[in-house]
Amino acid sequence: MTGDQTETLPSEAPSISYEQVKASPESYNGQSVTFGGKVLGARRLKEGTRIEILQLPLTGSLRPTVDLSKSQGRFMALQKEFLDPATVPPGTFVTVTGDMADSVTLPLDETEYTYPLVRINNLRVWTEDDEESPRIRQPIGPYWSPYWSPYWHSWPYYW
Repeated sequence: MTGDQTETLPSEAPSISYEQVKASPESYNGQSVTFGGKVLGARRLKEGTRIEILQLPLTGSLRPTVDLSKSQGRFMALQKEFLDPATVPPGTFVTVTGDMADSVTLPLDETEYTYPLVRINNLRVWTEDDEESPRIRQPIGPYWSPYWSPYWHSWPYYW
């Protein structure tokens, strides 16, 4: 991964679902997965940067949906190379492609939670400027034009 964190992702997501991995993480060790979601936190550790992510379904362009109620759980992603946690603050939407590496059990509030663990090969950080399809500007009023001028309201006086 480069420092800009905008690696290209595979054009087609692997067929292993988050639901399958969550049910039995050890069964998928070493297999490639692509998951996305919303960053809940990131922390530098001796072995790399660990990112806690709320899993969200991916769209056709591999961008996570924004409907948090569609989440099936959480997962951890580990970046071995240096990754400053400040570059993936809580609330950031990401897509991770990597290899499954079993799971890790950590405290979550007053319980223990088992997170599937993905070793990151590619990390895509989504920004508000990233769009799935171009937006079409809508007219503001009946006389809207991409060439609007504040002087048009008095155009008859200039002819």
